[in-house]
Amino acid sequence: MSMEPTVLTESAEIQVLLEAIYQKYGYDFRHYSKASIRRRILQRFTRSNLPDLAALQSKLLHDKNFFHTLLMDFSINVTEMFRDPAFYLALRQEIIPILKTYPIVRIWIAGCSSGEEIYSMVILLEEEGLLYKSLIYATDFNEVILQKARQGIFPAERMKVYTRNYQLAGGKDSFSRYYNVKNDVAYMEKDLKKNIIFATHNLATDGVFGEMHLIMCRNVMIYFDKELQDRVIGLFHDSLIRKGILCLGEKESLRFTQYNRMFDELNAPEKIFQKPLR
Repeated sequence: MSMEPTVLTESAEIQVLLEAIYQKYGYDFRHYSKASIRRRILQRFTRSNLPDLAALQSKLLHDKNFFHTLLMDFSINVTEMFRDPAFYLALRQEIIPILKTYPIVRIWIAGCSSGEEIYSMVILLEEEGLLYKSLIYATDFNEVILQKARQGIFPAERMKVYTRNYQLAGGKDSFSRYYNVKNDVAYMEKDLKKNIIFATHNLATDGVFGEMHLIMCRNVMIYFDKELQDRVIGLFHDSLIRKGILCLGEKESLRFTQYNRMFDELNAPEKIFQKPLR
């Protein structure tokens, strides 16, 4: 088995590899957390039994399948339905009343991963009588992961955890009515998908989604450096209507971004912000 190449400890060498990926494939990881990216490169290097970084880079640039394998390594897919139930309870109690004042509701779930957060939001909207007039834009840079989200298929064994989360989040029905189980696989009800638009979108390189009433991007920016965090918050700011809502993850903040003063805090513990009228 190959040993860890010492060259990977050099930030400059990591940047050369990321620049090559960007130039070849258009995926920009140059401003992702260096520690996170380095860890994933090392893991793929070890599994691939390559002699050095040069061989890894060459294989990435000449073997598209290998690149897509690394792309999966770079994707952050730690999620579950109604993750952090207190956040969804705050949405239900504090934000839904705001959304109900609009004739149509446009929601962008950025970095949607395999879809758990999408279906959590859709179920919440359905129970609050908002789904019929909502459009949910679900985006991720990874088309393979996005396809999983489109399918709405999850391991049945996870439903017990998701049910508990749903109940703690103020669920109003039996969670089991939203999915069917067959061969240890849970299939989300088709009607839940009718107002979802799935699309590939790279937060590092792509542009705004205009006139959004709510944007949710939770536990994604913790993997970005400050420069990319500023870019993404600016993207969200420009995508939101006046008084639009921005939802971030538990460990994320606007405090150290250049947009800190361009949002009001609606719920500080749950990281829910609002773009002001001014």
